[in-house]
Amino acid sequence: MVDELLNAWEETYKKGQLTFWVFLALKESSKCVEEIKEFVEKTSDGAMCCEEQSLYRNLRKFQHLDIVSYDSKRVSKGPDRKYYYLTDMGKELFRRFVERNIMIFTKESINNLLIK
Repeated sequence: MVDELLNAWEETYKKGQLTFWVFLALKESSKCVEEIKEFVEKTSDGAMCCEEQSLYRNLRKFQHLDIVSYDSKRVSKGPDRKYYYLTDMGKELFRRFVERNIMIFTKESINNLLIK
């Protein structure tokens, strides 16, 4: 029963984390969708994985909000490839999100509760 509950919790948690991981990937540097997917999977040690369709859907939504933009670059084969990056507003949004929601886990009182 605990394993089933844990799996359900993790699935819900992971769905909510996709935006964080995409922004983290783009904070590092501009990337095409394949590179974002690879970054997320590698950096999370395989804990997070994402479908390219989900990434395209999220990136389109972020573009409409002026949080993400892209540059088209020529590649050796096929059509030009879109390389996505965070806009200034996207960078500020990510910075503030991390400050409010991620950095709290660096507090000693929280960290002590986590390792007990």
